Amino acid sequence: MSLQLLDKLAEGGGLSHAEYVELLQARSPALAEELFARARHVRDRIYGPQVFLRGLVELSSYCRNDCYYCGLRRSNHNTERYRLTPEQILASCEVGYRLGFRTFVLQGGEDEYFTDERVVALVRSVKASCPGSAVTLSLGEKSYESYRRLREAGAERYLLRHETADPEHYRKLHPESLTLEKRLRCLHDLRSLGYQTGAGFIVGSPGQTLDCLAKDLAFLADFKPEMIGIGPFMPHHDTPFAQAPAGDLDLTLFLLGVIRLLLPTVLLPATTALGSIHPRGRELGVLAGANVIMPNLSPPDVRSKYSIYDNKLSSGAEAAEGLEDLRRRLAEVNCRIAPGRGDHPNFVQQDETQ
Repeated sequence: MSLQLLDKLAEGGGLSHAEYVELLQARSPALAEELFARARHVRDRIYGPQVFLRGLVELSSYCRNDCYYCGLRRSNHNTERYRLTPEQILASCEVGYRLGFRTFVLQGGEDEYFTDERVVALVRSVKASCPGSAVTLSLGEKSYESYRRLREAGAERYLLRHETADPEHYRKLHPESLTLEKRLRCLHDLRSLGYQTGAGFIVGSPGQTLDCLAKDLAFLADFKPEMIGIGPFMPHHDTPFAQAPAGDLDLTLFLLGVIRLLLPTVLLPATTALGSIHPRGRELGVLAGANVIMPNLSPPDVRSKYSIYDNKLSSGAEAAEGLEDLRRRLAEVNCRIAPGRGDHPNFVQQDETQ
């Protein structure tokens, strides 16, 4: 029956809630290998055996929010905060541009210092100094007007994990000031403004059940984001979930394969968390159907300070200076680094005319 569910996934339209639960319950090494083979076939048919690079610049470790799982949470007074200057941010992108990166991800906590005016100026300066490149933002929840201004400044993509599609589970991960309703409103605002929009969730976050994951998959099937970021939960020692177990690597990989069949054209990262939980985590993600990796372009002296969870990778093949190592690792799984911006197929023509 589980193979029939994979067949149904591949036919398009997704599964019912009960079928998603059934598929996840049926997970086994043999089923996973069959799923991964199908996922790679689908990915390679659309994109070829290629992995797109995004240069990650972590702007700030300050955050106004108090999410229970994140080491950057406002209540964590033990972490060393930092905030990059515009000159540092631009210099990081220019280094990446010379290395061949054509997409830059400006990511940070919800730092109120980075006003619309400051981020608009950043986007414009990166676009001017790195011609032909795409700018992705990952700066949390904002108003429609803020998203509009950033889009008009030249930002093409925005990453905002929905985190969980189950309202009760969402409340277990966040204080009352943050709601799933607002998070989903932000995602719909981004979509309406023409962003290539990224959603996603944390696998194994405290309180998560297979029922929660089935709701996540149903949400993704309905919303159809251009990018989906998932990774295993990793605890941070200065959060309320310090003693919670890490997420399941095998389940995370299985979900990557399911998502590839569910949304064949999606841009799907092998996340830093995968590389942090297993020495070959990124390669395993690629073998499961992922096709994006985000090396770190941040100044080396601040990388360890962006401590969203314990033991986060920030050097080696994760970092920009590890590109040759990354090329070698990808060759071992029969993939190569793709040139260019790596747009979603639905947006290539639109972005090339901007």
